[in-house]
Amino acid sequence: MFEANLLRGKRILVTGGGSGLGREIAERYLQLGAEVHICGRRQQMLDATAAELTGRHGGVVRAHAVDIRHADAVDAMVERIWAEHGPLDGLVNNAAGNFVSRTQDVSPRGFDAVANIVLHGTYYVTHHVGRRWIATGHKGSVISIVVTWVRTGAPFVVPSAMSKAGVDVMTKSLAIEWGRYGIRLNAIAPGIFPTEGANSRLSPKAAWEDGAVRNPMNRLGRMPELQNLAVGMKSFQGENALDWTGLSAGMVFSFVPMLVIFLAFQNYFIRGLAGAVKE
Repeated sequence: MFEANLLRGKRILVTGGGSGLGREIAERYLQLGAEVHICGRRQQMLDATAAELTGRHGGVVRAHAVDIRHADAVDAMVERIWAEHGPLDGLVNNAAGNFVSRTQDVSPRGFDAVANIVLHGTYYVTHHVGRRWIATGHKGSVISIVVTWVRTGAPFVVPSAMSKAGVDVMTKSLAIEWGRYGIRLNAIAPGIFPTEGANSRLSPKAAWEDGAVRNPMNRLGRMPELQNLAVGMKSFQGENALDWTGLSAGMVFSFVPMLVIFLAFQNYFIRGLAGAVKE
Protein backbone atom coordinates (compact mmCIF):
# COMPACT_ATOMS: atom_id res chain seq x y z
CA MET A 1 0.00 0.00 0.00
CA PHE A 2 2.94 2.34 0.77
CA GLU A 3 6.45 2.66 -0.60
CA ALA A 4 8.89 0.51 1.34
CA ASN A 5 10.89 3.38 2.87
CA LEU A 6 8.17 6.01 3.04
CA LEU A 7 9.21 7.11 6.55
CA ARG A 8 12.98 6.69 6.24
CA GLY A 9 14.82 9.46 8.04
CA LYS A 10 11.82 10.35 10.23
CA ARG A 11 11.86 10.13 14.01
CA ILE A 12 8.50 9.40 15.66
CA LEU A 13 7.52 9.04 19.32
CA VAL A 14 4.59 6.78 20.24
CA THR A 15 3.37 7.09 23.82
CA GLY A 16 2.10 3.85 25.31
CA GLY A 17 4.00 2.15 22.49
CA GLY A 18 4.92 -0.96 24.43
CA SER A 19 1.57 -2.67 23.95
CA GLY A 20 -1.86 -2.49 22.35
CA LEU A 21 -2.68 -0.06 19.57
CA GLY A 22 0.48 1.96 20.22
CA ARG A 23 2.65 -1.05 19.60
CA GLU A 24 0.79 -1.84 16.37
CA ILE A 25 1.25 1.70 15.07
CA ALA A 26 4.91 1.75 16.12
CA GLU A 27 5.51 -1.52 14.27
CA ARG A 28 4.05 -0.17 11.02
CA TYR A 29 6.16 2.99 11.24
CA LEU A 30 9.24 0.83 11.79
CA GLN A 31 8.39 -1.34 8.77
CA LEU A 32 8.34 1.80 6.63
CA GLY A 33 11.75 2.99 7.78
CA ALA A 34 11.10 5.39 10.66
CA GLU A 35 13.31 5.62 13.72
CA VAL A 36 10.72 4.80 16.36
CA HIS A 37 10.73 5.92 19.98
CA ILE A 38 8.27 4.34 22.40
CA CYS A 39 7.55 5.38 25.95
CA GLY A 40 5.61 4.05 28.91
CA ARG A 41 5.98 3.38 32.60
CA ARG A 42 7.43 -0.15 32.42
CA GLN A 43 10.97 -0.31 31.07
CA GLN A 44 10.95 -4.12 30.91
CA MET A 45 7.90 -4.21 28.64
CA LEU A 46 9.29 -1.43 26.46
CA ASP A 47 12.64 -3.20 26.08
CA ALA A 48 10.90 -6.46 25.19
CA THR A 49 8.77 -4.72 22.58
CA ALA A 50 11.78 -2.92 21.10
CA ALA A 51 13.76 -6.16 20.89
CA GLU A 52 10.88 -8.06 19.30
CA LEU A 53 10.10 -5.40 16.71
CA THR A 54 13.72 -4.84 15.67
CA GLY A 55 14.30 -8.58 15.58
CA ARG A 56 11.38 -8.91 13.20
CA HIS A 57 11.94 -5.86 10.99
CA GLY A 58 15.40 -4.45 11.71
CA GLY A 59 15.69 -0.71 12.09
CA VAL A 60 15.78 1.28 15.33
CA VAL A 61 13.33 1.30 18.24
CA ARG A 62 14.35 3.26 21.32
CA ALA A 63 12.56 2.74 24.64
CA HIS A 64 12.01 5.43 27.26
CA ALA A 65 10.55 4.74 30.70
CA VAL A 66 8.51 7.76 31.79
CA ASP A 67 5.33 8.54 33.68
CA ILE A 68 3.58 11.08 31.46
CA ARG A 69 1.46 12.22 34.41
CA HIS A 70 4.48 14.26 35.51
CA ALA A 71 5.27 17.24 33.30
CA ASP A 72 8.90 17.55 34.40
CA ALA A 73 9.56 13.90 33.60
CA VAL A 74 8.05 14.36 30.15
CA ASP A 75 10.16 17.44 29.53
CA ALA A 76 13.31 15.56 30.55
CA MET A 77 12.49 12.66 28.21
CA VAL A 78 11.81 14.93 25.25
CA GLU A 79 14.98 16.93 25.93
CA ARG A 80 16.98 13.69 26.06
CA ILE A 81 15.58 12.57 22.69
CA TRP A 82 16.45 15.94 21.13
CA ALA A 83 19.96 15.95 22.64
CA GLU A 84 20.92 12.33 21.96
CA HIS A 85 19.09 11.52 18.74
CA GLY A 86 17.82 14.73 17.17
CA PRO A 87 14.43 16.39 16.86
CA LEU A 88 11.26 14.39 16.53
CA ASP A 89 9.30 14.66 13.31
CA GLY A 90 6.12 13.08 14.61
CA LEU A 91 4.22 12.26 17.78
CA VAL A 92 1.45 9.74 18.41
CA ASN A 93 -0.47 10.32 21.65
CA ASN A 94 -1.67 6.82 22.44
CA ALA A 95 -1.06 6.33 26.18
CA ALA A 96 -4.33 5.90 28.05
CA GLY A 97 -6.07 4.41 31.05
CA ASN A 98 -9.65 3.31 31.59
CA PHE A 99 -11.96 1.19 33.71
CA VAL A 100 -15.68 0.38 33.78
CA SER A 101 -17.65 1.64 36.77
CA ARG A 102 -20.93 3.26 37.74
CA THR A 103 -20.07 6.94 37.87
CA GLN A 104 -21.53 7.34 41.37
CA ASP A 105 -18.95 4.81 42.54
CA VAL A 106 -15.92 6.53 41.00
CA SER A 107 -13.71 8.16 43.63
CA PRO A 108 -11.77 11.36 43.00
CA ARG A 109 -8.64 9.26 43.01
CA GLY A 110 -10.12 6.91 40.41
CA PHE A 111 -11.11 9.85 38.21
CA ASP A 112 -7.64 11.35 38.49
CA ALA A 113 -6.01 8.02 37.64
CA VAL A 114 -7.56 8.26 34.17
CA ALA A 115 -7.57 12.02 33.65
CA ASN A 116 -3.94 12.46 34.68
CA ILE A 117 -2.82 10.07 31.94
CA VAL A 118 -5.31 10.71 29.17
CA LEU A 119 -5.84 14.46 29.46
CA HIS A 120 -2.91 15.88 31.41
CA GLY A 121 -0.29 13.46 30.08
CA THR A 122 -1.34 13.94 26.47
CA TYR A 123 -1.16 17.69 26.89
CA TYR A 124 2.27 17.52 28.56
CA VAL A 125 3.80 15.47 25.74
CA THR A 126 2.18 17.56 23.01
CA HIS A 127 3.26 20.79 24.72
CA HIS A 128 6.89 19.81 25.28
CA VAL A 129 7.30 18.45 21.76
CA GLY A 130 5.37 21.28 20.11
CA ARG A 131 7.16 24.13 21.82
CA ARG A 132 10.51 22.74 20.64
CA TRP A 133 9.24 22.51 17.09
CA ILE A 134 8.07 26.12 17.26
CA ALA A 135 11.31 27.37 18.83
CA THR A 136 13.47 25.75 16.13
CA GLY A 137 11.17 26.15 13.13
CA HIS A 138 10.89 22.37 12.78
CA LYS A 139 7.67 21.17 11.16
CA GLY A 140 5.91 18.23 12.78
CA SER A 141 2.81 16.08 12.91
CA VAL A 142 0.76 14.96 15.90
CA ILE A 143 -1.81 12.17 15.91
CA SER A 144 -3.89 11.60 19.05
CA ILE A 145 -5.87 8.43 19.62
CA VAL A 146 -9.29 9.37 20.99
CA VAL A 147 -12.61 7.47 21.11
CA THR A 148 -15.98 7.65 19.39
CA TRP A 149 -17.38 8.65 22.78
CA VAL A 150 -16.12 12.20 22.31
CA ARG A 151 -19.07 12.67 19.96
CA THR A 152 -21.68 10.46 21.59
CA GLY A 153 -20.79 10.27 25.27
CA ALA A 154 -20.58 6.88 26.99
CA PRO A 155 -21.99 5.52 30.25
CA PHE A 156 -19.79 3.81 32.84
CA VAL A 157 -16.53 5.22 31.40
CA VAL A 158 -17.11 8.88 32.19
CA PRO A 159 -13.52 9.72 33.28
CA SER A 160 -12.20 8.42 29.96
CA ALA A 161 -14.95 10.00 27.88
CA MET A 162 -14.39 13.40 29.50
CA SER A 163 -10.61 13.19 29.16
CA LYS A 164 -10.68 12.05 25.54
CA ALA A 165 -13.12 14.86 24.73
CA GLY A 166 -10.51 17.25 26.08
CA VAL A 167 -7.87 15.73 23.79
CA ASP A 168 -10.25 16.10 20.84
CA VAL A 169 -10.72 19.81 21.62
CA MET A 170 -6.96 20.24 22.11
CA THR A 171 -6.42 18.78 18.64
CA LYS A 172 -8.88 21.13 16.98
CA SER A 173 -7.60 24.14 18.90
CA LEU A 174 -3.90 23.57 18.27
CA ALA A 175 -4.50 22.76 14.60
CA ILE A 176 -5.55 26.38 14.25
CA GLU A 177 -3.04 27.89 16.66
CA TRP A 178 0.00 25.91 15.45
CA GLY A 179 -0.89 25.52 11.79
CA ARG A 180 1.15 28.61 10.93
CA TYR A 181 4.28 26.80 12.16
CA GLY A 182 3.81 23.85 9.84
CA ILE A 183 2.54 21.63 12.66
CA ARG A 184 -0.39 19.36 11.76
CA LEU A 185 -2.66 17.88 14.43
CA ASN A 186 -5.14 15.07 13.76
CA ALA A 187 -7.05 12.53 15.83
CA ILE A 188 -8.22 8.99 15.22
CA ALA A 189 -11.20 7.58 17.12
CA PRO A 190 -11.08 3.77 16.82
CA GLY A 191 -14.07 1.60 17.59
CA ILE A 192 -13.47 -1.90 18.94
CA PHE A 193 -10.06 -3.41 18.23
CA PRO A 194 -9.23 -6.68 19.98
CA THR A 195 -6.28 -5.82 22.22
CA GLU A 196 -5.60 -7.67 25.45
CA GLY A 197 -5.65 -4.52 27.58
CA ALA A 198 -8.89 -3.10 26.20
CA ASN A 199 -10.66 -6.44 26.35
CA SER A 200 -9.64 -7.09 29.96
CA ARG A 201 -10.73 -3.63 31.13
CA LEU A 202 -13.87 -3.06 29.09
CA SER A 203 -15.20 -6.57 28.45
CA PRO A 204 -13.62 -8.85 31.06
CA LYS A 205 -16.32 -11.53 30.92
CA ALA A 206 -16.31 -12.17 27.18
CA ALA A 207 -13.74 -11.69 24.42
CA TRP A 208 -14.80 -9.45 21.57
CA GLU A 209 -15.53 -11.37 18.37
CA ASP A 210 -16.84 -10.69 14.89
CA GLY A 211 -20.60 -10.98 14.92
CA ALA A 212 -20.86 -9.99 18.57
CA VAL A 213 -20.25 -6.29 18.08
CA ARG A 214 -22.85 -3.82 16.89
CA ASN A 215 -21.77 -1.75 13.92
CA PRO A 216 -22.81 -1.61 10.26
CA MET A 217 -20.32 -4.31 9.21
CA ASN A 218 -20.88 -6.46 12.29
CA ARG A 219 -17.18 -7.01 12.89
CA LEU A 220 -14.14 -5.85 14.82
CA GLY A 221 -11.51 -3.51 13.47
CA ARG A 222 -8.53 -5.05 11.70
CA MET A 223 -5.10 -3.82 12.80
CA PRO A 224 -3.81 -3.10 9.27
CA GLU A 225 -6.74 -0.72 8.80
CA LEU A 226 -5.63 1.33 11.80
CA GLN A 227 -1.93 1.01 11.02
CA ASN A 228 -2.26 2.20 7.45
CA LEU A 229 -4.51 5.07 8.44
CA ALA A 230 -1.91 6.19 10.99
CA VAL A 231 0.77 6.04 8.29
CA GLY A 232 -1.31 8.02 5.81
CA MET A 233 -2.01 10.73 8.37
CA LYS A 234 1.69 10.83 9.31
CA SER A 235 2.91 11.11 5.72
CA PHE A 236 5.86 13.47 5.35
CA GLN A 237 5.96 13.60 1.55
CA GLY A 238 5.68 17.38 1.51
CA GLU A 239 3.15 19.61 3.22
CA ASN A 240 0.33 18.54 0.93
CA ALA A 241 1.03 14.80 0.99
CA LEU A 242 -2.53 14.36 2.20
CA ASP A 243 -4.50 16.97 0.35
CA TRP A 244 -7.52 17.54 2.57
CA THR A 245 -7.49 21.21 1.66
CA GLY A 246 -10.71 23.11 2.01
CA LEU A 247 -11.88 21.15 5.04
CA SER A 248 -12.47 23.07 8.22
CA ALA A 249 -11.12 21.85 11.55
CA GLY A 250 -13.37 19.32 13.18
CA MET A 251 -14.80 17.66 10.07
CA VAL A 252 -15.85 14.08 10.78
CA PHE A 253 -15.15 11.15 8.47
CA SER A 254 -16.52 7.68 9.17
CA PHE A 255 -14.54 4.55 8.39
CA VAL A 256 -17.02 1.74 8.95
CA PRO A 257 -16.96 -0.22 11.10
CA MET A 258 -14.24 0.93 13.34
CA LEU A 259 -13.04 4.43 12.76
CA VAL A 260 -14.24 7.97 13.06
CA ILE A 261 -11.59 10.57 12.35
CA PHE A 262 -11.75 14.04 13.73
CA LEU A 263 -9.81 15.99 11.19
CA ALA A 264 -7.96 19.10 12.22
CA PHE A 265 -5.58 19.47 9.31
CA GLN A 266 -3.53 22.45 8.35
CA ASN A 267 -5.48 23.58 5.30
CA TYR A 268 -6.67 26.65 3.50
CA PHE A 269 -9.31 27.44 6.09
CA ILE A 270 -6.90 27.03 9.01
CA ARG A 271 -4.15 28.98 7.29
CA GLY A 272 -6.51 31.89 6.82
CA LEU A 273 -7.66 31.75 10.42
CA ALA A 274 -4.13 31.42 11.76
CA GLY A 275 -3.01 34.40 9.71
CA ALA A 276 -5.62 36.54 11.43
CA VAL A 277 -4.30 35.69 14.90
CA LYS A 278 -1.67 38.05 16.19
CA GLU A 279 1.46 36.80 17.98
